[in-house]
Amino acid sequence: MQNQSTEQNAQIVITLTQKAAEELKKLAQQHNIEDIVLRVQAIPGGCSGVSYSMGFDEVRDGDTVIEQHGIKIVVDQNSVPFVNGAEIDYVSTPFGEGFKINNPNAVTFGGGCSSCGTGSCGI
Repeated sequence: MQNQSTEQNAQIVITLTQKAAEELKKLAQQHNIEDIVLRVQAIPGGCSGVSYSMGFDEVRDGDTVIEQHGIKIVVDQNSVPFVNGAEIDYVSTPFGEGFKINNPNAVTFGGGCSSCGTGSCGI
C-alpha cells in the first residue's frame, strides 16, 4: 500500500478486502473498465457524523492514491481525515449484499436522526 509519487504525498490508510476487490473487478469488467480507479469520499454532516460514497472515477489533481489488489483507491484532500483507517468490504446479509465501509476512527455524534427533529443535526 503506497502512494504514487505523482500524487499528493499524504499518509493515509485504507484497507480493501480481497472480497471487495474481487467484486469491484467483476463490476469493472461488466462496464468495460480496464484501469480500475475507485474514488472514496467522505460527506460530513447529518445525524451520524460522516457518510461515505464511492464509485469508479479517474485520478484528479491533489488526490491521494493508494493501490491494493490491482485497484487504485483515490481520496480527495478534504476526505482524507475522515476515511483514514477505513476498511472497504463486500458483505452478504439476510437483507442483501453490497459494499460496506467500516471506519473504527469515525467520529459520530450519537443518537439517530429521530432525536434531531429535522433529520439533520446542526452541530
